[in-house]
Formats: sequence, C-alpha cells, structure tokens
Amino acid sequence: MPELPEVETTRRGLEPHLKGQTILRLTVHEPRLRWPVQEDLPQRLAGQQVLAVDRRAKYLLLRLTRGTVLWHLGMSGSLRIVPSALPSDPHDHIDLALSSGHTVRFNDPRRFGCVIYVTGEPTAHPLLSKLAPEPFDAAFDAEYLWRISRRRKVSVKQLIMNGQLVTGVGNIYASEALFQAGIRPRRAARSLTREEIRRLLAAIRKVLRQAIRVGGTTLRDYVNPDGNPGYFRQKLFVYERQGAPCRICRTPIRALTQGQRSTYFCPRCQH
Repeated sequence: MPELPEVETTRRGLEPHLKGQTILRLTVHEPRLRWPVQEDLPQRLAGQQVLAVDRRAKYLLLRLTRGTVLWHLGMSGSLRIVPSALPSDPHDHIDLALSSGHTVRFNDPRRFGCVIYVTGEPTAHPLLSKLAPEPFDAAFDAEYLWRISRRRKVSVKQLIMNGQLVTGVGNIYASEALFQAGIRPRRAARSLTREEIRRLLAAIRKVLRQAIRVGGTTLRDYVNPDGNPGYFRQKLFVYERQGAPCRICRTPIRALTQGQRSTYFCPRCQH
C-alpha cells in the first residue's frame, strides 16, 4: 500500500505538471472505486484551473478554482503523467486531460482508491477532519509523543501506527524507525524513557525524509508519477529482511506478527 512517502513523492511529481493547467476533460473508464465516482464530476471539473497540489495524510488535494479533488491511491493505485493520446490499459480507471497535452492517469487494479470533489474547505470533510497530526507537524513533538505513550499499554510499534494518534507512519517505516532508534517493536510504549522518545521522534522523521528523497519504496504495484519505482527498498535495514544479516552487527534479522502486520527487528541493535 502506498504510504506517506509514496503519496508525497506523487504530489511532488504531479505538481509541476498540474499547477496552472486547465482541465480539458475528465474521462471515467470505471466509476466503481471505493466509493462510486460522482456522475457529474466530468462536467464540474471541465474548464477549471489547477491552483495547487497539496497533501493531507495519504490524500492528495487538487485545489481548483471552484473546489478541491480529494484523491486517495488506495492499496494499489498510482497516478502517472502520460501523453493524452496514449491508449489506456485495463486498470486505468480515470484520465484527467490537461491543457498542456498531458493526462493524469489513475491506475488502480484493486479499486480501493477514491476520487471525491468538494466545494467547501477540504480539511473539514469527514475523511480529513479527524485526522491526527503528521510526523512533520509541529504538534507532533517529543512532549506529545511522551504524553500519549504514558496512557497506553500497547507496544510502541502499535502506538506509532495508530492513525488516531499520528497519521502517516505505515508498517514499513515504523519498523525502520524503531531500528534507527534502537528500540524493540514489542516494548510497551509507556516503558520508553524521555531520551528514547526523542530518539524515536527523530528516527521517524529521518526515515520518512530519506524515503521521500529517493521516491518512496517499491512494494508490488507502486511507481511514482514518471513511471519509475521508488528506491528506498534498497536502503531498508530490517523490513522484509528476515534471516538476512543486520547491516550494522550482522545478527540475523527476526520477524514477528503484531496486529496482523509483519514486524522486523534486529535482536542485538534494538533493546
């Protein structure tokens, strides 16, 4: 599933191609996504100009002259910039043709993505209004992480993956951040010291920045807007490296299951 770095990479790749462009037409090849595409969406978008491409959590926000498109990639979706004349493939469900002669093409084999048009303030929409702070927000600081960790008995990995507490730390990056911080994923969150909390906060931000810088992680279907894969997978220290030697101490990486998700860690580097 595309996580925060993949979605931010997509945003950065799309913005230069979209900002200032006029939408010529929206073609919906398959309206049956996570929620049905609004029937009048092609008429409502035609002729509008793209003012900006923003992001909130895993949602892309295409800000237009008269509204905003909330776009979620779902589990397998991707957005690419292609020539408007390029024929579509079977899983290409939506084409957004621009005045530049290019098209934003949405490919989503599993159809768990969504495209929703709102005319009011997008952050007030029910999908966005209750989202927790993101890792780069000023509100997500060491004091906040310390405070929420005191009140919960869950493991530290489950804590930082709780979307009601912090938005954007997906499974891959949670395992990697805990490795960087030297903390075992099954540690009780409330057992962490203030120093460990500070290390963990710094590690979360570091790992996400590194992933964004190299275009995200290629897992199954993800590619960035120019059709190329992300390269953070080549830099992973523990994720999906069970049995492989730790890149630091050479101890074999171990795996376990937490909350029905795979977790990877080094038994020597993490305590």
